[in-house]
Amino acid sequence: MIKVGIIDDEVLARKVIEEYCSKIDNLELVLSTGNPIEFINFIQKNTLDLIFLDIEMPELSGIEILRSMLNPPKVILTTAYSEYALESYNYGVVDYLLKPIKFERFLKAINKVSAASITQPKKNSGPEELQIKHDGMPVNIPFASILYMQSFGNYLKIFTDARMYLISETLVNITTLLSENFQRTHKSYIANLASVTKATRTHVIIEDIKVPVSAMYKVAVFEKLEGLAKL
Repeated sequence: MIKVGIIDDEVLARKVIEEYCSKIDNLELVLSTGNPIEFINFIQKNTLDLIFLDIEMPELSGIEILRSMLNPPKVILTTAYSEYALESYNYGVVDYLLKPIKFERFLKAINKVSAASITQPKKNSGPEELQIKHDGMPVNIPFASILYMQSFGNYLKIFTDARMYLISETLVNITTLLSENFQRTHKSYIANLASVTKATRTHVIIEDIKVPVSAMYKVAVFEKLEGLAKL
């Protein structure tokens, strides 16, 4: 069974996808909302296999939501605007549906999800280090030694307990390579929450360094910190 969420501020658009989902036996609709913040709060405590995500919404766009998630479920973007198609595939979405959505096109997208579910291997515990290229040379950095990362234009600063690395990479791409201890805290920062010694409403403290926490990521940061404290 594929657990499905719908995030779209248009009531009619949600109703159409809800009706289509009801026609597919292996789809279980567990969330349908027009509020992006409600979805973000939901996904911190619950698991979804697939989300239908509208791009243009108040408060947060679909692209901004994608950027905020370290380990997103499979995503099918829905929108009335075709100009977002190219950018959307930078985030590894399964498909891109233009409104109004025909059932035949919906079914084709679902078949892509089902195929991906069958053919994609399950993730194991993963590596314990980050593999990067620095000054043209391969470097392996143990996750435990990484304190935080900061976006710097088209580059990324990786701060470890020993030194700083400057690499040509983005926060969005680097998140797919990190362990579960890492969390986006701000549009420009990722922190190793296992290294946090203190947290406030606006910052986490790592070795006397204040890493900012924005309102968009606050719930995810503090829930993950709470989970780590219980281990």
